[in-house]
Amino acid sequence: MKSLRNITCLSAALAASMLAAGAQTAPNAVQTSNPTTVNQRRENQQDRVAQGVDTGQLTASEASKLETKESAINKEVRADREANGGKLTPAERAHVNNQLHHTSKQIYRDKHNARVQNH
Repeated sequence: MKSLRNITCLSAALAASMLAAGAQTAPNAVQTSNPTTVNQRRENQQDRVAQGVDTGQLTASEASKLETKESAINKEVRADREANGGKLTPAERAHVNNQLHHTSKQIYRDKHNARVQNH
């Protein structure tokens, strides 16, 4: 009976973690519904890095490098918007999305490598 209760609790915990992980897709996954904006992607990636640091999946060095990349992208977006009256041109948006795609893949690789941060 005790093992059945443990299995039930484990199943519930696994289901909850899968729901939380649902917001974080694999880097090669294609999102067909409701494409995100550049701002939403930047915010989601920042959240993924913070979650990786909180859980120890990202080392301090990995997080620092990712933060540096994100900062450079943020500066570029800010400069592009200032130059174009607050909007990104389609070419700039495509360039930023490409950069965000590469950064997203790096976040995934860093979170799933063997290196962990001890708390």
